[in-house]
Amino acid sequence: MAREFQRGHKAKVSDLTSGTDLYVGVQIAGPGLTFDISCFGLDADEQLSDDRYFIFFNQPKSPEESIQLLGAQAGDTESFRVTLDRIPANIHKLSFTATLDGAGQMSQVGPGYIRIVAGGEEVVKYAFTGSEFTTERAVMLGDFYLKDVWRFAAVGQGFDGGLDALLKNFGGEVAEEAPAAPSQDAPPAFAPPSQASAPPAFGAPAAPQAPQPAPAFGAPSAPAPAPQQPPVHAAPTIAAPMAPQAPAPYGQPPQQPQFGQIPGQGAPPAAPPYGQQPPAAPPYGQQPPVPFGQQPPGLPHGVPQGVPAAGAGLQAALQPYKEAATGQRWTSQNQQLMRVDLTMGGMPVLARQGSMVMYQGKVDFGYKGAGFAGRMVGNATGQEMQLMRCTGRGQVFLAEEGAHLHPIELQGDGICVSAENVLAFDESLQYEVRRIEGHGIPGGALFTMHFQGTGTVVVKTHGVPVVLPVTPTTFADCNAVVAWSSASQVIVSSQVRLRRNAYPGHSGETVNLQFRGAPGNFVVVQPYEV
Repeated sequence: MAREFQRGHKAKVSDLTSGTDLYVGVQIAGPGLTFDISCFGLDADEQLSDDRYFIFFNQPKSPEESIQLLGAQAGDTESFRVTLDRIPANIHKLSFTATLDGAGQMSQVGPGYIRIVAGGEEVVKYAFTGSEFTTERAVMLGDFYLKDVWRFAAVGQGFDGGLDALLKNFGGEVAEEAPAAPSQDAPPAFAPPSQASAPPAFGAPAAPQAPQPAPAFGAPSAPAPAPQQPPVHAAPTIAAPMAPQAPAPYGQPPQQPQFGQIPGQGAPPAAPPYGQQPPAAPPYGQQPPVPFGQQPPGLPHGVPQGVPAAGAGLQAALQPYKEAATGQRWTSQNQQLMRVDLTMGGMPVLARQGSMVMYQGKVDFGYKGAGFAGRMVGNATGQEMQLMRCTGRGQVFLAEEGAHLHPIELQGDGICVSAENVLAFDESLQYEVRRIEGHGIPGGALFTMHFQGTGTVVVKTHGVPVVLPVTPTTFADCNAVVAWSSASQVIVSSQVRLRRNAYPGHSGETVNLQFRGAPGNFVVVQPYEV
């Protein structure tokens, strides 16, 4: 099973795998962005003393082929083959980097990773997102470094300049015009092994076989293409609705449809007598007039006019407000009422005290205390939630002061929500108070609740909210913002300025929140200020 690394994690390669012929894959992408992914072979002083160990698109391999550029495959933007036991003694570090080719910055990239695969099996992976960077144009992703033995480190460090600046940082020289050298020996193309016991041939002499060989080099297999759907008709089939045919008078044979008439439909209206105008069509949405003493068409005999077509009585009046049971754990009954089925999922629900308006079945409601430390944090940050614990087997209906309710399902991801806007959530979710740094507001910080895990959190808003994508120019009033993605970077922005006027007045918009993050991040704002 692959080990998940965080930034700064280090480990011996021998603790990850017994193999030394490794596959290194890098995945990085962003809308409208182009990347150059390279490997720097550095000496003991972390300098590029030998330009032949700068592996990039114009130099795809080292002299002894211990480092080879393989190209995009198996879902990776770029991949390398690294044979650690063939690297020369003067090379002490291999630094894998990604740089932008053209306009852009690293904060615009989506989720990416660098991973190591041995024998076709992933052994370690370091994932990153653009929210970890700001205006950098390059990032050092991971290193193989020699410290008595080969080790691997997840770096994730941004670099302000591009590829040229990174090359100068490592002691290399940037040529003014470097023509592409013709490749005499093309790098070997990646191919999966034909048999589990035989490694693929890469053109290099095979190492002597040990009694129990280490994992052979192999990249992960590419995902299988989706099966093609069978062709369907290009034009849809149109079927006219069949109108009920009135029975023929007693003793007379049924009427046969006329030429061009659809069976089941009535005959076209007869033409008016000569010299008379046809009756005018009724206004749109109104029924045609019915002669006095006759029953309107389609209405059962004996039912007075003006009764809804759905039927008369109390049941017809209450039908639009019937309980909606969709078979899911959380179901919106309308914009202001939420239903949770405790029999599904088998886990309790934490809800705001007093938010239950009705329940069915055997349900127990208990006080959910936050403890002394939780109360202290809640009182100090304003993020205290008075909760009750709902357990048992039944359905609970939740609401609060007619607020609009929105269930948000989390699948291992996270969201930041103000405690004031939380109505209920699954007990399986982890939550904590998160601080927003800033010095433009009293106390120097704002606070919010951070929910993460697998489950549902119900967010309440005043009115219908709007969801905006996060860009470097996205600002929101801290009194109107409801929630945002946990990967977004939040910065307090202040517009307090000195003026010559002794009584300049107040705009009411002196403190805002600025949101930054990679594509896919969002912020939710309600049309109301608390």
